[in-house]
Amino acid sequence: MIMTDIALVTGGTRGIGAAIARSLKAEGYEVAAVYHGNDAAAARFKQDTGIPVFKWDVADEAGCREGVAQVEAQLGPVSVLVNNAGITRDGMFHRMSWDHWRAVLATNLDSMFTMTRALIEGMRERRFGRIINISSINGQKGQVGQVNYSAAKAGVIGFTKALAQENASRGITVNAICPGYVDTEMVAAVPPDVRAAIISGIPVGRLGEPQEIADAVAFLASHKAAFCTGSVLTVNGGQYIANG
Repeated sequence: MIMTDIALVTGGTRGIGAAIARSLKAEGYEVAAVYHGNDAAAARFKQDTGIPVFKWDVADEAGCREGVAQVEAQLGPVSVLVNNAGITRDGMFHRMSWDHWRAVLATNLDSMFTMTRALIEGMRERRFGRIINISSINGQKGQVGQVNYSAAKAGVIGFTKALAQENASRGITVNAICPGYVDTEMVAAVPPDVRAAIISGIPVGRLGEPQEIADAVAFLASHKAAFCTGSVLTVNGGQYIANG
């Protein structure tokens, strides 16, 4: 790592994001975990890990600029950005409201702009950066009832590939990870029969663990992955085999 080994993780206090934040701390990074909604969970996470937490809405461009400035004033220049924050508002498209469409696109896709734009110039000036974007298996294959989510997560992949090409010469790598179904609170809340159906479609025969996604992030954040940019890493237990 370089001297300014500060990592910022959005959606960083619960589920996959919390596992990512913990793993990066274990790797020696100073980590900032960003959250938006659940104050109690963020307080527990901070108490358990000692990782500082910051609250703002990743869909709010001005809020992101102000939040990033606060993080960098407190911790130092951010060299690793993990764009993990995401929401779902599921429903069949012919009954989907504009509000549910916009909410998912704003949090899951607009945040790629709001967060990365706030940090990219500093990374370019320092000629080093790691940007890791969390997409989804459903951004690769689509999913019934998730037209909004699938569209946003597919957009994350296109964003990743284009941004990687723009910034490779500046020492900045940009990669995406597409998790499959992971054992988080969201998946645990689905009915048992639906959960069983999900698992039956995963060749390895189980859900993923948040730590398995975190391990992939830790690799992409490291100097070991310096020649890896514009890539889309699938971590889905063989449920969907992507062509690239």
